[in-house]
Amino acid sequence: MTLIAVAVAVLTLNVPFGYWRAGCEKFSARWIIAVHAPVPMVLALRISSGLGWQLSTFPVMIAAYFAGQYLGGVLRSR
Repeated sequence: MTLIAVAVAVLTLNVPFGYWRAGCEKFSARWIIAVHAPVPMVLALRISSGLGWQLSTFPVMIAAYFAGQYLGGVLRSR
């Protein structure tokens, strides 16, 4: 899988967690879980895709992660 395909998958994976996070009190246990629960799934996706751990891939993956969280929050507020 390419970097873009994995980034789209990460963004898509994080939308429901961002939706959940937006409905939680900030820094509560539920909020922390909503932010951190997708991390093992993202790591598994990264490993299974053969993407590797090149430093150049981190900005794209981090941006996709936070974009998914943000998009989920926006969907919750609408």
